[in-house]
Amino acid sequence: MTEPATPDPLAAMRSPSFVGLLAIAAVVGVVASVAAWVFLEAIHLIQQLAYHDLPDALGFDATPSWWSIPLLLIAAFPVAFAIAKLPGAGGHIPARGLDPSPSSPDVLPGVLLAALAGIGLGVVLGPEAPLLALGGGLGALAVRALRRDPASQVGTVLAVCGTFAAVSFLFGSPLIAAVLLIEAAGLGGAMLPLVLVPGLVAAAVGSLVSIGLGSWTGVSTATISIDPLELEAFARPDLADFLWAIPLSAVIALGVSVILRIGRGVVPAAGRRPFVVLPVVGLATGVLALGFAEATGRSADHVLFSGQEALDGLVSAGPDWALWALGLLLVCKGIAYGLALGSFRGGPVFPAMFLGAAAGIVAAGLPGFDLTPAVAVGIGAATAAVLRLPLSAVVLATLLTSSAGLGAGPVVIIGVATAYLVTLVIAPREPEPAAPATAPART
Repeated sequence: MTEPATPDPLAAMRSPSFVGLLAIAAVVGVVASVAAWVFLEAIHLIQQLAYHDLPDALGFDATPSWWSIPLLLIAAFPVAFAIAKLPGAGGHIPARGLDPSPSSPDVLPGVLLAALAGIGLGVVLGPEAPLLALGGGLGALAVRALRRDPASQVGTVLAVCGTFAAVSFLFGSPLIAAVLLIEAAGLGGAMLPLVLVPGLVAAAVGSLVSIGLGSWTGVSTATISIDPLELEAFARPDLADFLWAIPLSAVIALGVSVILRIGRGVVPAAGRRPFVVLPVVGLATGVLALGFAEATGRSADHVLFSGQEALDGLVSAGPDWALWALGLLLVCKGIAYGLALGSFRGGPVFPAMFLGAAAGIVAAGLPGFDLTPAVAVGIGAATAAVLRLPLSAVVLATLLTSSAGLGAGPVVIIGVATAYLVTLVIAPREPEPAAPATAPART
């Protein structure tokens, strides 16, 4: 029996209709980017209202160290409701990494509720996973508006374009969005150009919207997007940098593996009894933040939240931190992060980068190991260990430390490779994050 001919993606790209697809991809990129801005701005406003405006309105001179305990307890219930009662269970479980597959539009209410309540009120997770769901869901809505089959090539491409644009808006870079999503989804082969070109168009539009929001509307995106860290220029690594990068990355990989084990251990109980487990996790996170603040005299915010906004301040003030305080920060935020990975909903990337940067600051006190390469290696190693996406980890670490030049690039690669291999060795039976059956590469 003759098998049906496989569609030729290059032939499809040569057709006049592909130009129309690119135009639609650009429109999807605009819509997804604006939606990403609204989502990220909403999270920022919730955090501002809950942690600054409300204490001020109640007569506090400053936000009390214990303030997060009741807020995280409150946050647990809408997230538990989204998990137990709404389609999509509030989104992908962050302990399982990033899920790049396009989401159905009907899961968006649950995803948005869980993300706004949890991330907005201080849970130690990032916004990247909900943004993936938001962008993919909007792309799927575009497919429905065009009355196309969602399982078709056009449907798949447009759904992916939404995720490209949303992630590009967050990172301010189409390059990061493309690398992250291609590696996470396992895209490759002949189908790659068919998905990549419209995706890059949508991602570029996402970056344009991110840049234009400030100049067109006067609204600053500094608090809802991530920019390169302010680091001293670093021309090139020497032997000491390479020698210290290997054990630092191995230790970070071991630490991340412990965090992930905490998260995966919480998953079954959180799935069975979310209205019990999530409040307990929220209370534990608040207590950890309170303990850190009381012990060190520093803000509880260092333990709370994703670390997206605090990352630059942590690195800039790194030399002023006592080593024991940084160690306590790693322990408290690491435990809170692990508990959130298995219970709440959000992304795993930003807390990992924050912890990796903190570990790099600790290692920067070693002989011959400068702060810039230490932080770059820490960010790359932690990202590689939590996502198991080495190329994405290299690109993220390199671009986030690009203000210091590209001199740290070689040592970042060594660190990422070390962390990735150590992660594989210590967890050989755990499956690699894989694209679902509907991933573009397999259509």
